[in-house]
Amino acid sequence: MSKGSYPLKMPLSVKQAAARLAAADGVSLNQFIATAVAEKVGVMETAAEYLARRVGKAKPADLERFLRGAPDGKPPAADEPG
Repeated sequence: MSKGSYPLKMPLSVKQAAARLAAADGVSLNQFIATAVAEKVGVMETAAEYLARRVGKAKPADLERFLRGAPDGKPPAADEPG
């Protein structure tokens, strides 16, 4: 596995929390952060792939067909902003 370095700046409170969790997990802060970033990358890539599959070959015109079938009127009060 090739490695790269990156100088990381973060709020002190986040660093302290990460250091505490790393120590509780028995790993270095560096390993903890690398694992956290890897997990986030995995989640985001998986989500992007899922959404791409769900979209498929859909086009804006496909959505318009469903919107035309929506009731015409004001949204319920619970859906109003504010």
